[in-house]
Amino acid sequence: MVKPEHLRTLREVVNRGSFAAAANRLGYTPSAVSQQMTALERELGVSLFIRSAHSVLPTNAAEVMARHAATVLGDLDRLVAAVRETHRDTRRQLRLGAFSSFVLHRIAPVLRQLPPDDRACFRLSVGEPSQLIPHLGAGGEMDAAIVYRVGDAGLSWPSSVEQRWIAEDPFKVVLPRSWPGLAPYRAEQLADLPWVVHHPASSDASFFDGLFARWGLHPRVVGYSDDFNATLAMVAAGMGAALIPELALPAHDPGIVVADVPWLRTSRSIFALVRPDRETARLSAFLDSLHRPDADAERGDG
Repeated sequence: MVKPEHLRTLREVVNRGSFAAAANRLGYTPSAVSQQMTALERELGVSLFIRSAHSVLPTNAAEVMARHAATVLGDLDRLVAAVRETHRDTRRQLRLGAFSSFVLHRIAPVLRQLPPDDRACFRLSVGEPSQLIPHLGAGGEMDAAIVYRVGDAGLSWPSSVEQRWIAEDPFKVVLPRSWPGLAPYRAEQLADLPWVVHHPASSDASFFDGLFARWGLHPRVVGYSDDFNATLAMVAAGMGAALIPELALPAHDPGIVVADVPWLRTSRSIFALVRPDRETARLSAFLDSLHRPDADAERGDG
């Protein structure tokens, strides 16, 4: 097997005209260079140099081999550089952003299944889409962000990022368990109930105002909240009904009832925004794991 270091030494000897000059260039002793060339001749079974007391002359075989060695050594250097770059990408920290309910019910379970060394490669920022998206622009510190959009809410992002759908997260009507039974939840039954709704200034609030109006609902607002945990606490306390995305619902809360209201179907779209220049195979694999078909089945009805 021809060794790369022998090829490098051969090129230097041919280019510089002596073992001593090649040795000086490479940091070897002249005897070490001579031993390498002897070993290379033995491996090939051909003479590469005509030796005399005061000089060495390369044979035609040596000159041909030195020319081809330049290509071989260049390819080898590129191969090593590519492998090292791939290794750096593999171990590079993944910088992700996501909204809180997605972190709790999708990202955290996936991270728990990873080996500790892999988990250490993640840096996670939790926030609302409007807080995360600015960090995806030029010079931003995030590689990708998991965001949601309700209807045609005014959510925008840089044109340089790619959008990848992950899931639809259906909204559920949530009622206090202390209220009398309202099934089968017809529109007229829900029309004048007290409700906990989003703050009027939010884009989500505009969407739900239109939704309520379309079904002739005129909610009597008893509370404003953009925090689903706080909203659920108010519902459980008997203050009013609310629309909560399924992903944000607790597995078991004795104070609430999740109503089946088929005529009031709506959802928020969840997708990943990815910076193409920051994408790696590991990032793509992680995002794929977040929208696998069995994810909702594993999570259960809660």
